[in-house]
Amino acid sequence: MSSMQEQPGTLETDHVEVRNLKAEDLDWVVRIDSQHSGKQRKEFYKVKLAEVAKDTGVRISLAAWVKGEPAGFLMGRLYYGEFGQPEPVAILDSMGVSTAFTGQKVGAALMRQLEMNLSGLGIERLQTQVEWDQIDLLKFFQRAGFKPAARLCLEKPVRRPVS
Repeated sequence: MSSMQEQPGTLETDHVEVRNLKAEDLDWVVRIDSQHSGKQRKEFYKVKLAEVAKDTGVRISLAAWVKGEPAGFLMGRLYYGEFGQPEPVAILDSMGVSTAFTGQKVGAALMRQLEMNLSGLGIERLQTQVEWDQIDLLKFFQRAGFKPAARLCLEKPVRRPVS
């Protein structure tokens, strides 16, 4: 149990309203993302939110609100087979919580709703990636139940041909 004691029939995240992410959420999503990335990635999120709007049957991109204010978001995708694995998997590829709501269980509320949605879809695995030096995010994912995957993520720089 957390430092905030839950009463029977209540959850520490009850004050957070979680709903589906919408295209009109673009400006505040970009604002929250920039608090953490230091960048204005409006075009990136514009494309991602357009994908969310098209994907009407799969609700794994969520928005969190506290007292009428946008507090956080997460975006994910479903894959029905990835890297030779035949089972469906959900990928959590973007997440942010406004610095104004740090410590208020916004991330926990988003994860709780995401897991309920995935369970309802019959999805048994959720994956994400995080930079090695993002210690706070690593701690959050650890508290949320994530563990290192059995597979390694490999990358290689692509060199331009010399002309």
